[in-house]
Amino acid sequence: MHASPASPQITRRRFLAAASVALAAPHVLTAQKSGRSLFVGTGAHRYEVSHDWAQLPSPYSWQTTHNVAVDREGLLYVIHEGREELKDHPAVFVFDAQGKFVRAFGREFQGGGHGLTVHTEGREQFLYVTGYQQLKNFAKLTLKGERVWEKRAPMESQLYAKGEDTAPAKRWGRDAFMPTNFAFLPDGGFFLADGYGTHRIHRYDRDARWLSTFGEPGTGPGQFNLPHGIALDDRPGRAPSVVVADRANKRLQWFTLEGKHLKTLGGFILPANIATRGDVMLVPDLSARVTLLDRDDKVIAHLGEDPAWREQVTREKNALRRDEKGAGWQAGKFLHPHDACFDAAGNIFVAEWVHTGRITKLRKLG
Repeated sequence: MHASPASPQITRRRFLAAASVALAAPHVLTAQKSGRSLFVGTGAHRYEVSHDWAQLPSPYSWQTTHNVAVDREGLLYVIHEGREELKDHPAVFVFDAQGKFVRAFGREFQGGGHGLTVHTEGREQFLYVTGYQQLKNFAKLTLKGERVWEKRAPMESQLYAKGEDTAPAKRWGRDAFMPTNFAFLPDGGFFLADGYGTHRIHRYDRDARWLSTFGEPGTGPGQFNLPHGIALDDRPGRAPSVVVADRANKRLQWFTLEGKHLKTLGGFILPANIATRGDVMLVPDLSARVTLLDRDDKVIAHLGEDPAWREQVTREKNALRRDEKGAGWQAGKFLHPHDACFDAAGNIFVAEWVHTGRITKLRKLG
C-alpha cells in the first residue's frame, strides 16, 4: 500500500518496491502547460488538471485520503483514513461542484476509513463505507452521515477468527476482516471485497444478508493477492460482470455475477480500484498514474504517466508521501492514486494515498 503468506502491512510499506517496471502502453501522457494551466490526455480524453480544487476550511485538516464518490446532485464525498488518536475529527468531507466545502461527518471512521460508494435505491441515495485497521466494519449511511446499519465480519462464511464480528482488534492476517470496497448489483445486492483480510469477495443481498464467497489467496485465475477494488462492469454491449482490481498481482480479473472466472488482464503496476462511465473504464494505479480502458479493455491512455517521475517516487516514497507542503511533488503528475471516479459530465476526481491528502480534479475538455 505479496505471495499470499506475506503480511498486508508489509505490502503497504513496500508496495512501490515492486513497481519499478511498467509494460509499454499506447500513449504516455504527461501534463503539458498552456499559460498557467496543466493538461493531460489527448483528443476526446483530454483533461485540465487542478490539484487544489477542493478547499477544506479550518478547523478540519487533510489526512491520508482514500476514496471518492459523486452523488446525482454533483456533490463529491471524500473519505480519509485519518489518525486514530484524533477521535473527534470527521473522516468524510463533502464538496460542491466548485470545490467549496459543504459538510463533514463520520468521526466513527477516523483511524480506519477506507471505501466509499454512493448508491441509489429508489428515489433515495445512500453512502456505503468500509473501515479497516481497528475498525473492521462496513456501514450504510444517509448522505448527511446518519447510520442506517453497521456490520462486521460474516462469521457464517467460516473464514474468520473468533471475535472478528464482536470485538475486533487491530490485527492483520488471512483470518482477519479488512474490507476495502463495494460493487452494487442490478438486484440491489452487492459484492464486498475483503482486500486486506481473507483476500476473498463476499456477496450480500439487498438487505445486507451474507449469501456466498468466491476467490482465495494465490496467483492463479480466480485467486487474489490483495483484491483491493471492485466494480460492476455493465458497459454497453457487454453482459454484466464483476471486475476486481487484484492489486498485488498487478492485474484486473472479470467474473460472472456468480463468481466464475471469465478473464484476466495484466499490464498494470498496482491497480487500486475501478469505475466506469459509458464505454470507458477508469483504473487508478497506486504507482503514479491513472489508466483509461476502452470498451474492448484496450488502453486508451495512462494519464500522468512518466517513468522518470515514477522512479523518483519509488526512490523517495516515504519523504514524498509525507511531504507536508507537497514541495517535492510535480504539478500534473500523481504520486499514489488510490481511488478515482467520474461525475455526470465526465470529469474525473482522483484521491491519492499521501499523508496530508490530495484530491485532484481532471476537468474533461474533449
